[in-house]
Amino acid sequence: MIECMVTAPASGSGKTVVTCALLAALKRRRHDPCAFKCGPDYIDPMFHRAILGVESHNLDLYLSSEATVRSLYSDACAGHGAAVCEGVMGFYDGVGGTTSRASAWHLAHTLGMRVLLVLRPKGTSLTLAAEIRGLAEFVAQSHVAGIFLNDCSEGLYHTLAPVLEEKTGLPVIGYLPSMPEAQFESRHLGLYTAMEIVDLRARINAVAAVVLQTVDWNRFETLFAVPDRTAVRRPYPQPVARVAIARDEAFCFTYAETVEAFCRAGLEPVFFSPLHDAALPPDVGGLYLPGGYPELHAEMLSRNEKMRQAVYDAVQGGLPTVAECGGFLYLEQSLQDQDGQTFPMVGILPGHGLRTDKLVRFGYAELTARQGGLLFRQGESTPVHEFHYWDSTENGEAFEAVKPVSGRKWLCGFTTPTLYAAFSHLYFAGNAQMTRRFAAAIRSRTGQEGKSEE
Repeated sequence: MIECMVTAPASGSGKTVVTCALLAALKRRRHDPCAFKCGPDYIDPMFHRAILGVESHNLDLYLSSEATVRSLYSDACAGHGAAVCEGVMGFYDGVGGTTSRASAWHLAHTLGMRVLLVLRPKGTSLTLAAEIRGLAEFVAQSHVAGIFLNDCSEGLYHTLAPVLEEKTGLPVIGYLPSMPEAQFESRHLGLYTAMEIVDLRARINAVAAVVLQTVDWNRFETLFAVPDRTAVRRPYPQPVARVAIARDEAFCFTYAETVEAFCRAGLEPVFFSPLHDAALPPDVGGLYLPGGYPELHAEMLSRNEKMRQAVYDAVQGGLPTVAECGGFLYLEQSLQDQDGQTFPMVGILPGHGLRTDKLVRFGYAELTARQGGLLFRQGESTPVHEFHYWDSTENGEAFEAVKPVSGRKWLCGFTTPTLYAAFSHLYFAGNAQMTRRFAAAIRSRTGQEGKSEE
């Protein structure tokens, strides 16, 4: 099996493009790769998924334990011949920016995964060797195994590669020249999503075709070869209830591991579109409204009055419901779009969603329940993350969020025996008790009390 962590000294080095190119090339070389993303990012896995046609998984060592991450990785790798994990930010950048916890290095170390360091050589030459040695020798076990030069001309590659290998002792396995196809546009939450780039497959195929020629594949496959994993993916139990999960252009931030956690708890996921459907799926016992970009589709969401009424009636009627970030905004009274126009939303919560011009609350936090409800008992805590440019006139006071390192605090969220709604994103795969409670409420709603989950 081939295993590789793609990382870099900083964001903006081209990790996503290189990861996608490697995945497409490995697929063409019949390695049947699977993909992962270090950290809580939703968007990069969409690119992996678009290339492979199978789920890409997030592995996050703040939102879940090392044991959970190893289990998730083993499950997702089962049956595949290669695994590529895209790192996050700089190689050692972890929680709070001052620790290596939950960094790409922490994940590589936890999984024993060898690291491919992606570097842009523009404006530097021999100094690049000093930077590489610093990254490779910063800790005793850095796991850095090779170098890849991104946005690098063929001539510069042939000049730099032997020097870097001599000065660092690390192999330079290939390069990617500057290509228009390798430029992915960004906006307020990062890259445009994969579904919004109409020619994504053609662009990735073009980049992959180049990488197939510019990478020493015999060297790469030897360098990142590890013993085959013999683990067999754990089967799901027979589902005993159904949970409706919003999934469309407006609600696209759902972890594959969350859906899998629901399945392991005996739930059958049923996807629907608040944008395009007129009603919730039939015979569901619960509702999950994830994050996404409802602000970009506020007018269309508002015009779908039948769905807004269906969601209002369901939540008002006690259907167990989890609404995170974009889902939280959808349940409010109104939502301002990116042009400043305001549109009515579901109206089950008291606030109004408003645009801001900066990140409102960003990064990891510890969420503690000030009152009991659907997922948490009073005083219980769970790790979460936030990332949003929109805010609300009524954020709620059911929870207290505290940022690690800085200790910054704020009140947020709403909860009842049948509802969790807040900007904070939850990671169900990292909190089995939270998942069991949601599943138990859904089984109770559908008359399946006593039915056990795995």
